[in-house]
Amino acid sequence: MRIVFLGAPGAGKGTQARRLEARGGWPQVSTGDLLRAAVAAGTPLGKRAKAAMDAGELVSDPLVMALLGERLGAEDCSGGFILDGFPRSASQALLLKELLRASRQRLDAVVMLELPREVLMKRLTGRRTCSATGKLLNIYFSSAEELNASRAAGGELIQRDDDTEETIANRLSVYEQQTRPLLAHYAGLLRRVDAAGTPDEVFERILRALPPADSTAPAANSAGPSPGKLHG
Repeated sequence: MRIVFLGAPGAGKGTQARRLEARGGWPQVSTGDLLRAAVAAGTPLGKRAKAAMDAGELVSDPLVMALLGERLGAEDCSGGFILDGFPRSASQALLLKELLRASRQRLDAVVMLELPREVLMKRLTGRRTCSATGKLLNIYFSSAEELNASRAAGGELIQRDDDTEETIANRLSVYEQQTRPLLAHYAGLLRRVDAAGTPDEVFERILRALPPADSTAPAANSAGPSPGKLHG
């Protein structure tokens, strides 16, 4: 099965994609992880990405797609994959469409994890790391026992510099502008899932929303239906 996970920062895409990888065997593919791995390994593409990042520039879409093409062409992706938070924009969606078409593949489902903005803000601005244990906590959602255990261990709850309310609000605004138009583009494949609740509860909703694995035949002999023109 070939799946895209969409959702705002803090919606839980990475957590749920990893759970689905463990359940279905389809590898989770994150373009951020691909970039970091390529840079660390010093591959030709990684060197180009590092040069862009060192210059304070965004890594170009063509370079990201080159990395993604290499990854999706790997043997472990032959039976499917889970794209974690990609594409993020209309231009990336069109590039992904062409990449899959060239290899005669198609997406089977697009999972949209939905949460109210106020909950997203609390999830992100409330994140703290215990200085003693390294455990990730949330001042709004972690239990009193977890927070007290950190204090008992002599730890301080440290907030990341980029988890301020102003920074998070800007990230969510950028998401709304760039990613929301993808919902119309993927209308025929879209599965909207309520991302509130425990990770187990959200995962069960995702499993119910996905098409049965045996109904998503490999697309080696078909490029699949051509998505409609992007809106927005």
